[in-house]
Amino acid sequence: MKFGKEFISQMVPEWQEAYMDYNYLKGLLKDVLKFRQRNTAAAAAAATPRASLKRRMSLYRAFSGLTGRYRGSPRKNSEDETILVSAIDGEGSEGYYQTMFLRSSDEGGEYELVYFRRLDEEFNKVVKFYKGKVEEVMKEADELNKQMDALIALRIKVENPLVGFGGAGPGAGGGSGPGPAERRQDDGRKPGRVHMEAIEEVEMSSSSKSGKGIKPNIASLEVLDHVKINIEPETPISTLKIILTSSSDLSFTKEELRKAQDQMTKAFVQFHKNLRVLKSYCFLNQLAFSKIMKKYDKITSRNASKAYLEMVENSPIGSSDEVTKLVERVEATFIKHFANGNHRKGMEILRPKTKKERHRVTYFLGFLSGCSIALVVAIVVAIHARGLMKSDGRTLYMDNIFPLYSLFGFIVLHMLMYSANIYFWRRYRVNYTFIFGFKPGNALGYREVLLLSSALSVITLAGVLSNLDMEMDQRTKSFEALTELVPLGIVVVLLLIIICPFNIIYRSSRFFFIQCAFHCICAPLYKVTLPDFFLADQLTSQVQAFRSLEFYVCYYGWGNFKTRSHKCQDSSVYDVFYLVVAVIPYAFRLLQCFRRWIDEKDVSHVANGLKYFSTIAAVVLRTGNELRQGKRILKILAFSSSGIATIANTYWDIVVDWGLLRWNSRNPWLRDKLLVPSKSVYFIAMVLNVILRLAWMQTVMGIRDFPFLHKTALVAVVACLEIIRRGIWNFFRLENEHLNNVGKYRAFKSVPLPFNYDDEYDNKHA
Repeated sequence: MKFGKEFISQMVPEWQEAYMDYNYLKGLLKDVLKFRQRNTAAAAAAATPRASLKRRMSLYRAFSGLTGRYRGSPRKNSEDETILVSAIDGEGSEGYYQTMFLRSSDEGGEYELVYFRRLDEEFNKVVKFYKGKVEEVMKEADELNKQMDALIALRIKVENPLVGFGGAGPGAGGGSGPGPAERRQDDGRKPGRVHMEAIEEVEMSSSSKSGKGIKPNIASLEVLDHVKINIEPETPISTLKIILTSSSDLSFTKEELRKAQDQMTKAFVQFHKNLRVLKSYCFLNQLAFSKIMKKYDKITSRNASKAYLEMVENSPIGSSDEVTKLVERVEATFIKHFANGNHRKGMEILRPKTKKERHRVTYFLGFLSGCSIALVVAIVVAIHARGLMKSDGRTLYMDNIFPLYSLFGFIVLHMLMYSANIYFWRRYRVNYTFIFGFKPGNALGYREVLLLSSALSVITLAGVLSNLDMEMDQRTKSFEALTELVPLGIVVVLLLIIICPFNIIYRSSRFFFIQCAFHCICAPLYKVTLPDFFLADQLTSQVQAFRSLEFYVCYYGWGNFKTRSHKCQDSSVYDVFYLVVAVIPYAFRLLQCFRRWIDEKDVSHVANGLKYFSTIAAVVLRTGNELRQGKRILKILAFSSSGIATIANTYWDIVVDWGLLRWNSRNPWLRDKLLVPSKSVYFIAMVLNVILRLAWMQTVMGIRDFPFLHKTALVAVVACLEIIRRGIWNFFRLENEHLNNVGKYRAFKSVPLPFNYDDEYDNKHA
């Protein structure tokens, strides 16, 4: 792979504009090369004798030695210099580097002059960005210092350790308060000795060098009087307690200490990752400047790279001493305080191993995909051989069995769309792992998602085929009860796999899904994150899947599945839940908008909530019209409410979620930045979104059946169209989120810290 492509692949996507524009500088060098080639061809005949004389004269020069002993020979004079690099120091221009090209009078020198001007612009851009990021991480380091002071003090307060330096504890040396041992006995706990390396910082004083010993610097408990706890609630009950009590004072419990330590662990891991990303930024840019200058030397036959790269080496991005020292300090602190001095364990937490691509995933993906195709062919052959499409039992099968198996079809289709999303996110460098907050090494790739979807499709299709075969074969026709229980068995197996506690079948991803689903259910009681509302949006496209689950409960709970008979549609209770399960996903999003409005005080969340409220009203009226046919007023209300909801949702999808239809952008009616090169893709996506949004019209207009399509099949087709629309929406929604991060250079996650200092303490120690 060429360096240009490798350079782009190694960039932090959100900082792409802050990197050196290697391709543009390479293009300038191509202009220099073309000019030289044109002039060389024209003057080749006249230059030949002089060139040969120059070659012959070089044979009589003094030998410089194999080891470079004459490296300081008189060859190095002002005539050999090509550039003069200097740092301009002055008010408002500190750290500004400028290159003076000394050969601008040479033929074609104007091309090289343009190259060096742009090179300086790129270098100063990189240095300025790096300095800004260093200032940010230094501020974060100061905040972590204050958090560590509070954490160590809380650890001393909770654990009450016995400090032994000649019998002196934290209270020794003139303190009037009781010592730690006395406090422990007052608490009724057994005295014990805690390893103090975890709670104290030991500094070597100047006297220790002369043999006078070590001076312990024990953390002061005074800091606890100026801090309040900031622990994120882990359960709905803890959230309600915080709302009702509205108290954030420290209670000095072990549970409080554990939560604070967990939050500090996450903060240190994220901070260490930020520092490594910043070091990688320096290294990549330094390498890019080295490559482009060597390419310049090769094209022009000059020796300008040495002087320029010396300047790069001495610049902030060349040394990056502040970041390097900070990384070492963070690693030492984390290993000492959060890994109990275990270096290997601490580094495994700070630097998790990257996920390796496994060939067996590709193998099983191909195998299961082939099995799925074979099963589809077998089912088609079985239906044709028996003539099921024209049989009397066709309606009975479509009313009872088809809704059961269609549930798995909805899930498989959604997984296929998600795998396609991952593939295109990776192709167009959308940093979806950062946006979703996936842990390094735990994010599923498109191959893994395809593997899971193909496995589920094989199980489902095998169940359908076994159902048909058992009914066709006279010897197994008596197993009717077992045949009808196959779909229920697949649902049970699927649920057991999702909640399985063992480390099999991507446990971390399953638990992440369960956590997000639980946050959706308890929407107002948790702070809403992007994965939470993204999953809730997916659920709004799976309304028919929820209704299929309701049919499972009715069919196997109150129906007679042995004879394929039920009275679900005749039950008023079933009708009520038929309406409720369709509203639930939209209610999740409405509550999430309400919570985000409370947390962020952003009016746009109120508008988004009203959009979902209009959708709920439209779903209620459409469902009511579907269940109560013949009422004209209900049909008019359903049509009008659905129209309003469709307009509102379509506008929000295209303008807000996708960021398109900007008439004054560089790309008319799109947006300034686009990841997909072909602009027609965006217009096609907008048109498809509008068309697929109108799928609800078949319910309002009373289109129930086609000559070649049963009504349950028609419902399944409409549901599949909504899932496809959601898959298209997913790509452009995350593309817009990624571009927002790029515009703000937002490549780091903000981790909530456990302690809040009061203003008086902050002003005193500012």
